[in-house]
Amino acid sequence: MARNHTTTATPQAVIAASLRRERTRAGLSLSEVANRAGIAKSTLSQLESGSGNPSLETLWALCVALDMPFSRLLDPPRPAVQVIRAGEGPVVAAEQSEYRATLLASGMPNARRDLFRITAEPGHPRESDPHIPGVVEHVLLATGRALVGPIEAPVELGPGDYIAYPGDAPHVFEALEPGTWATLVIEYG
Repeated sequence: MARNHTTTATPQAVIAASLRRERTRAGLSLSEVANRAGIAKSTLSQLESGSGNPSLETLWALCVALDMPFSRLLDPPRPAVQVIRAGEGPVVAAEQSEYRATLLASGMPNARRDLFRITAEPGHPRESDPHIPGVVEHVLLATGRALVGPIEAPVELGPGDYIAYPGDAPHVFEALEPGTWATLVIEYG
């Protein structure tokens, strides 16, 4: 029987270390990154210390400010064989909707793609600001129904339906049925 080797770091600790690493890599101060992301310097300081509880919106804004793929925030080193059971993995929730993204796999340094499990409930759509230039999002709906794609022209998807659209423009994921979930692949240009 294979054993599942996982890291013991909390998602907040992994995010904190990643933010410090990427901000240092970019040669930017706390103030510069916070200003670019449209958040308070104190919020960024808390996140870098591991004491904050960031929303998905805040994390995406920081990724855009640091010109980095989202997965770099959540992806600690992994073993050669990895299993993530349903309901496990690093989850980040949206601030204004019942939308959660679980990072399943990130691309190798030259591959520039990330794989997520998305769970969403009806009520409030998850409206996303543009990501870094060249991003394309691919969604394969597993269960439920959802409106997905560019904000000005989302497409209704059912189980097994697939859509690809520019992620560097405003876009939306709105669950239309309880228990909606999908696989999301983000490709970075």
